[in-house]
Amino acid sequence: MAGLAPGGHAPVLTMSMIGVSALVIGSLIDPVAGLVPLFGMGCLMAAVFFGYFWRDPDRPVPRKEGILVSPADGHAMFLRRERAVGRRPSKADIARGCVETDPLTGDWFPQPLDDPLSFETEQRYEAVKAGEEQPTDVWRLAIFMSPLDVHVNRAPCAGTVERIEHRTGKGLRRGPFRAAYTKESEHNERVRSVHLLENGHRIELNQISGALARTVVPYVFDGDPVRRGQRIGMIRLGSRVDLRVPAEAYISSIITAEDGQKDHPKGMHLMAGTSVVFESISEGEE
Repeated sequence: MAGLAPGGHAPVLTMSMIGVSALVIGSLIDPVAGLVPLFGMGCLMAAVFFGYFWRDPDRPVPRKEGILVSPADGHAMFLRRERAVGRRPSKADIARGCVETDPLTGDWFPQPLDDPLSFETEQRYEAVKAGEEQPTDVWRLAIFMSPLDVHVNRAPCAGTVERIEHRTGKGLRRGPFRAAYTKESEHNERVRSVHLLENGHRIELNQISGALARTVVPYVFDGDPVRRGQRIGMIRLGSRVDLRVPAEAYISSIITAEDGQKDHPKGMHLMAGTSVVFESISEGEE
């Protein structure tokens, strides 16, 4: 149902009660030179802001087969074809010393998974040049969520959450926290989840914190089934969500900020659970 996302009721009710109490005290007992009513109005304004930020409206979810809907509200930053060139090392990799260390993002093994599209662990990617495409490439769609967008994230398609993990920078309990609209923000504190779809494809979803948004709250966990458009988590304040899908299985007509179109200088504005961002190639051929 539409209303407030989990965690929003307490701040809204608390600020509302304090605000109303301050107005009553100021009008019936002692206004203290008008400061008490002013404080009460400030609390009520804060309650309105919290209610707007934690809003969680119902959304019409398209029923067409073979589509993936947007996991987040916000503008499409970019859509790139990428290829895995490294992965998080296993204990055996570390024992052999075949590890590259980045002071911010941690340890990497300089080869991708045997099956990069299994998304068994976090991988490092680079853009694919035209004419060098391979069947194991992925599309990455990055969505920037401003503080004014709805911050509840939704499942792109029906399936099962195979794995979900929390990632931070090397040696950090929290962070890093770069501005969400920058390229470097992909290494911010994040929650990575892998969904096994009903058609057998796997997709990777990264809920990325921003410079102000420092809390990612998942609603689903390993083994949970999800429906298309189901609420799966929330990122508080401005932030970013990246979606990776098999490039040979899906196509997209999304206009992004990198396309430089005058009608969409910031990229198309997408709505979580409603906007179609990818369509299955096999479904389109049927």
